[in-house]
Amino acid sequence: MGGKFFRLARERLFMITIEQARRFYDGADAAHDFDHVLRVLTLAERIAQSEGADLEIVRAAALLHDVARAQTSGSGQCHARVGAERAREILRAHPPERVEAVARAIAAHRFRRGPAPATVEAKALFDADKLDAIGAVGIARAYIISGQRNSRLWADVPPGYAEGDLAGTREHTAVHEFVFKLSKLQDLMHTAAGKAIARERHAYMLGFFQRLSQEVRGER
Repeated sequence: MGGKFFRLARERLFMITIEQARRFYDGADAAHDFDHVLRVLTLAERIAQSEGADLEIVRAAALLHDVARAQTSGSGQCHARVGAERAREILRAHPPERVEAVARAIAAHRFRRGPAPATVEAKALFDADKLDAIGAVGIARAYIISGQRNSRLWADVPPGYAEGDLAGTREHTAVHEFVFKLSKLQDLMHTAAGKAIARERHAYMLGFFQRLSQEVRGER
């Protein structure tokens, strides 16, 4: 009882609590649900403590980083940019400079587009979000998305696919996602803590897809 009380009391010191954030993720898909948010939060706090980042800013940014994903799905809008605007609205009762620090971190957390993370808080969020896309969790999430698309378990990836040459390619399996995106993420880490975690997760993921290739071909 005492532990729970002190945890809740500690949470109230932050800009937004876990339970306050949870309600913004109703209807999120399984690969980007609130479980994903909580994993990113844990990693972001770990990185923030290692890098000397402002924990309150990092925590709020992690809890709200995908707040607009469901809203923008299929619309062509950037969920990070829209999410930054929503964070400004949600946190409007807090000091403007701190709200802006959260919003800028959210705006800079995407892999494919958006501004590069410029502050240590934004870098902590970026690294944490990308770490949740690699390793065992990353493999599981890739296959969740693959299943949502009714993609095959395995398909050969054509030469040039990793560099963005998608000509003649009609499918995008979890293997394609590994080649096109996931295999590159360890090199995009901004923090020393993120790089250390990414090296181990990347090695595990690489071994998995190598083994999968061997089993699919009947070699193992």
